[in-house]
Amino acid sequence: MVAAQLDSIKAQLDLLLMALESLTGLGSEAILTTAKTLHLGGLMADRVSLWRLRQASPLRKGQGRKKLDVEEARALVLIGAELARHHQPLIRQAVAQLETATAQNQPPHRVALLGDYLDNFSNFYQDRMTETTAPSVDGLAELALRLLIDLLFYGGPGGTRRLWLTLLDRSRPTGE
Repeated sequence: MVAAQLDSIKAQLDLLLMALESLTGLGSEAILTTAKTLHLGGLMADRVSLWRLRQASPLRKGQGRKKLDVEEARALVLIGAELARHHQPLIRQAVAQLETATAQNQPPHRVALLGDYLDNFSNFYQDRMTETTAPSVDGLAELALRLLIDLLFYGGPGGTRRLWLTLLDRSRPTGE
């Protein structure tokens, strides 16, 4: 089911931002500020325009109100990579704690930072996404942890390029 969540570029971008929100507590203002810093304010001038972009995700409740064009996808990629870069110390800390928990056969949700992240991600997912797209509790945790690890790479050198390649690769129909 996790693969199904990541098969659409629109869904992947929205989930990536949701993972960042879940870990860092950032909100739409931080995304809009980053857009302005990257000179992308024309595409995301306010909360409404950002909301419309994120509503393009096929996983969202009420989705389909806005198609995502290449420039908007590019902007979301740049913003996602920049936010991941900016929050790299916290992302590294979370991934290190995940590695430690895994090595000790400890459930990730029992580690404070990871438990908070998983709870936030789960709550955001349940609030924002359609019930028909919701994976199981374990599937949702797996998705959140996969996105956390992805964030580590998107915030590093070449993160924007890595994110683009991942978006394209995951959205490619199987069998190609």
